[in-house]
Amino acid sequence: MRAVYLDHYAASPLPEEVQESMLPFLAGSFGNPSSLHRWGDDAKTAVEESREKVAALIGANPEEIIFTSNGTEANNLAIKGMIAGSRRKGKHIVISGIEHFSVMNPAKSLEKQGYDLVTVPADEYGVVDLDELAAALDDETALLSIMTANGEIGTIQPIREIAAIAMEKGVPFHTDAIAAAGHIPIDIAALGVQAMSIASDGMYGPKGAGALWIKKGIRLIPLLDGGVQEGGRRGGTENVAAIVGMGTAAQLARERMGERSEYLRGLRDALIVGLPDRLEHINLTGHLKQRLPWNASFVVEFIEGEGMLLFLDAQGVAVSSGSACTSRALKGSHVLAACGIPPERAQGSILFSFGPENNMEDVEYVLDVFPPIVERLRQMSPLYAKFMKERG
Repeated sequence: MRAVYLDHYAASPLPEEVQESMLPFLAGSFGNPSSLHRWGDDAKTAVEESREKVAALIGANPEEIIFTSNGTEANNLAIKGMIAGSRRKGKHIVISGIEHFSVMNPAKSLEKQGYDLVTVPADEYGVVDLDELAAALDDETALLSIMTANGEIGTIQPIREIAAIAMEKGVPFHTDAIAAAGHIPIDIAALGVQAMSIASDGMYGPKGAGALWIKKGIRLIPLLDGGVQEGGRRGGTENVAAIVGMGTAAQLARERMGERSEYLRGLRDALIVGLPDRLEHINLTGHLKQRLPWNASFVVEFIEGEGMLLFLDAQGVAVSSGSACTSRALKGSHVLAACGIPPERAQGSILFSFGPENNMEDVEYVLDVFPPIVERLRQMSPLYAKFMKERG
């Protein structure tokens, strides 16, 4: 049986270069970056070199990069830390309805503490409504947070236009770029944002490392009270090996982004075109053109995502149904709901996320094994039986 891994949005294998860069810091170079001896100096040097590599990926100054344990912590630090440090008097937060839970839930937590939370809608393709966004921002808005791109449906947001609206209103703007960094070009100066979250495992790096870029001059209150690590903005001993791996992954992404993205886009498009040719009642979710190169997401009508995942796994194919953060809970996707997809259709969501090790033979294998799976599940579906009866 062929093994086809198409769940890179959840986790990815580490490139050999990333593994090799980490190994010394899992063995002989075990020092603490805060220690004042050569073992500590070696670790400190490695962390700072990685900081430079991560900063270069998004066009930032290294001293503006704060390493965290993952993307969720970076988003929490941005939202809670920027709100706590805001010099604006208002208690008003604006996000979109398609944000990741690591943005949505911190915002809801602040709402319980007395902040006003406004959720801006998106259209059927997952693009944030700019008119609604502009109307939501006012003198009371302390923070705006809109993601650069949505990993579940692949849609890339018009961040420059959003940043221009925020700048005109004088509102600090944070963007969650975890699904986008390393896959599409990002230049924070050109975008006009004040803070950006990224994650190591989002760009084929190891789990256990993330980063928040925050523009110099923006006040940030730490989430973790501890030592002087990360300039006093994030206490705790650094995960040196993971940070080094993230630095290497960022360097590789910067060097290979164009070639890698073009390759993944070819695989993605072959599946986006091929599946509807072989299956009825299957619809692409997200924007067709403003789309992450690795993302092919669909709604398959009359069946549930869980069944498709289990049957595909039996054929050696790994995929997901929406975000990995919700797949175990078997909850409906709030992202698809925000795009106006009704719950009964959203239950049939499926996400194919490609990585560099995939090839066109993988796509052809999916095109061969997936349609029979769908047809088999539909034969067991009362919804499909009702539809066929009504159709006559």
